[in-house]
Amino acid sequence: MEAYLVGAVRTPVGRRGGMHAATHPADLAGGVIATLLDRAGADPAAVDDVILGCVDTVGPQSGDIARTAWLAAGLPEHVPGVTVDRQCGSSQQAVHFAAQAVMSGTADLVVAGGVQNMSRVPISSAMAPDGPYRHSPGWTARYGNADMSQFASADQIAAKWSLTRAELEEYALASHRRALGARFGSEMSTDERDECPRRDTDAARMAALKPLRDGGVTTAATSSQIADGAAALLIAGDRAIRDHGLRPRARIHHLSARGDDPVLMLTAPIPATAHALRRTGLTVGDIDRFEINEAFASVVLAWLRETGADPDRVNVNGGAIALGHPLGATGARLMVSLLHELERCGGRYGLQTMCEGGGQANVTIIERL
Repeated sequence: MEAYLVGAVRTPVGRRGGMHAATHPADLAGGVIATLLDRAGADPAAVDDVILGCVDTVGPQSGDIARTAWLAAGLPEHVPGVTVDRQCGSSQQAVHFAAQAVMSGTADLVVAGGVQNMSRVPISSAMAPDGPYRHSPGWTARYGNADMSQFASADQIAAKWSLTRAELEEYALASHRRALGARFGSEMSTDERDECPRRDTDAARMAALKPLRDGGVTTAATSSQIADGAAALLIAGDRAIRDHGLRPRARIHHLSARGDDPVLMLTAPIPATAHALRRTGLTVGDIDRFEINEAFASVVLAWLRETGADPDRVNVNGGAIALGHPLGATGARLMVSLLHELERCGGRYGLQTMCEGGGQANVTIIERL
């Protein structure tokens, strides 16, 4: 059985303390889900499940936000919801679970997406005070007490691939320029624009910033921005398309996830991409558009060097350095943007991947129809 994307919508991404700061995460996600169903022409009562990604599920993001978001939007009570956490890849994993349910025949129509309000729930709130790695004898026996900071990982990647600060800043500046020149209108849930792109940034301002770590090359300018947002996609099988008159826009061609060194942490997109291409028989030259999350500039540049992908096909509308990274929502946000970009450029295949906590990465390949 096949799984198809029939709808894809996202909120504008809000900067920390910005447009979404006062919005309850359940309402942020519920609003984008309601817009998704309306635009796709889908009956909410026909939805089999709602799967949302979210990180730091505490406070207003706790209590299974997939379920509360659906109910907060006034949608039918008989539809269940489940929240998943694969760190930054949570909502991409939500898409995978939804597609797998449809492919298996156990569901016909599933909403998948993610939400994160980092203004209301600060990053790593769920890890305080002990964190996931501390005080585990098994972990310590295997990995010691190595620094698990993503900032350290970003710098280690830069060192391993001999990436200079100037190269990182050149990439970050290009991300802003691409985002400022992008046309995202058709994928947005409202008429508002993304808040995060810095319209006044330039090479001189980037060069003046202090590194995030002593002796490092990563700065705030070459890192993803703390942000708020939500995104959702509607995944349907053949029966749902037939019975409800839905229009398939793309087919899920491949989905997988792989792991890599959890201490270096952010390198898994490299082996995960190689694995996906081997499984499908595709090459990087077959892929018309790539979305790789810009957690840090070094992550994308190392991936580019290892894969040999054409930089002009990668993050063509900017990435999280310019657009922000609302953790649990970013995977779905990337998928929404990837689908719309394939439709704009007339491409066939799009590949999405992103680094995730614990040294993991998801890969999704979609085929535009």
